Amino acid sequence: MAILEVRDLTLRIDSAHILNGLNIEFWEDYVHAVVGPNGAGKSTLANAIMGLPGYRQHGGDIFFEGRSIKHLNVDERARLGITLGWQEPARFEGLKVSDFILASAREKNKDEVDRALELVGLEPVRYRKRAVDKTLSGGERKRIELASILAMKPRLVMLDEPDSGVDIEAIERIFEAISLLKREGTTVLLITHSPRVLERADHAFLMCSGMLLDKGETRKILEYFRGKCLPCPHQNVPDLNSEKKSGGKNA
Repeated sequence: MAILEVRDLTLRIDSAHILNGLNIEFWEDYVHAVVGPNGAGKSTLANAIMGLPGYRQHGGDIFFEGRSIKHLNVDERARLGITLGWQEPARFEGLKVSDFILASAREKNKDEVDRALELVGLEPVRYRKRAVDKTLSGGERKRIELASILAMKPRLVMLDEPDSGVDIEAIERIFEAISLLKREGTTVLLITHSPRVLERADHAFLMCSGMLLDKGETRKILEYFRGKCLPCPHQNVPDLNSEKKSGGKNA
């Protein structure tokens, strides 16, 4: 069953076509990966699904659990159980980590804060009273954001480049959290161009030039990362001779 369906999604930003008649169905209780080269429209797709300002004036429609959410704002979509984890998590000067997690937590108590922090490998006693600001590293902020998502227990979470700017220990904790989200009934969308992240998905979609180029089992889409060329309409694709010299891909 599809928990989320994107139908003929078209979006222009500053006169540039970013999404071009995109059609995708995301099945419930799966970990999905959306992959493709930089500029393919992956993050734009996530922003449009979340309904962020600047991404709502699109053609086509988006359905969540069978209901159109095209005209819902961010807060309304969040109340339905949709959330987005940023590639670069926000900083909140003066806001304590515990308050940040509690703001979106389903259960408003200290035990839930501690549980969420422990799940992402952060000691509650060290992090509860820390501020979500520049004193935290990028990897720490990413794990704290993920802790807030775990406490939220959403129906659908989109994680944009979850391995960006984090060390080996942090990414392993993030992978564990993704598995936990799935076990607890959350459908996960991984926005990535990393084979390491793609391998954690159950199913994958390959995007290029704002369109769906291919889809299928993870091992099938992994071929894209292993140098197998696929037909691609990307406007920046080099000609055949220059591609042979550079060893580039067509997607």
